[in-house]
Amino acid sequence: MEHWITEIMDAYGYLGVFLLIALENLFPPIPSEVILTFGGFMTTKSGLSIFGVIAAATAGSVAGAICLYGVGKMLSVNRLETLILRYGKFLRLKPEDIRKSYDWFDRHGSWAVFLGRLVPLIRSLISVPAGSTGMSFLPFLVLTTIGSLIWNTALVYLGSAVGGSWEKIVGYMDLYSNAVYVLLALGAAVIGILFLRKRVLKS
Repeated sequence: MEHWITEIMDAYGYLGVFLLIALENLFPPIPSEVILTFGGFMTTKSGLSIFGVIAAATAGSVAGAICLYGVGKMLSVNRLETLILRYGKFLRLKPEDIRKSYDWFDRHGSWAVFLGRLVPLIRSLISVPAGSTGMSFLPFLVLTTIGSLIWNTALVYLGSAVGGSWEKIVGYMDLYSNAVYVLLALGAAVIGILFLRKRVLKS
């Protein structure tokens, strides 16, 4: 997949960055870490500028997020989980992924949209509960844009700074992603234990 991503960016420049990041939002298994760090590296050996790559990536992030916000507006969480059960294998998604994004939104409210843009996997799916819970579009758009801009800027600048060693950054981001997944799983386990304990005490 990494080879395919880098080929598209090499061939189509800013348009490739925009399309890949938009797809990354719609299909979370596509790694934004590869797209953004390679985009940063490309600014050191092509006519692409750091500002242009960040702008294209942020526009792609917002476009993808708006699509998922619309999906959330149309579908309930139960319907989404049913669809993921049926078709999730093609996207490498599980019903639990949808549930995690809803739990994240419940815990952090509207700010979950901003915070979620900085968390792997959650950063794409957080737009769904924002739409289905009726969050106003303008705050959603503003928080999504700011969160995406921060994430994109950090990784593009990293890719530019390390140059040909951009793949090392992807490796470190994989570690970050895995650590986040472990923390999310632990958090869900703690919440489950506390819920069960409360039920036992009440009975």
